[in-house]
Amino acid sequence: MPHLTRTVRIGSSHGLHARPAKLFAQAARDSGIPVTLAKDAGTPVNAASILGIIALGLEQGDYVTLTADGDTAEATLERLAELLTTDHDAE
Repeated sequence: MPHLTRTVRIGSSHGLHARPAKLFAQAARDSGIPVTLAKDAGTPVNAASILGIIALGLEQGDYVTLTADGDTAEATLERLAELLTTDHDAE
């Protein structure tokens, strides 16, 4: 089973606050595979946990590492990385 990681930069101008965190956690949950998110070299949190994500205190420009395990890991990381790099506060 593939174990993949990807490092991306947070794009939302107000960081990963409640709304983008909810979108991200929902997408991670919907992927059906284990996904974690870590800030810099910190302890990874379950990417499907809104509280875990908010607890990371992610700001625009922060680097995070996504890790996914499973047959759909590559597509899942692609989709989740796009959510993290998008500025959800631009509307």
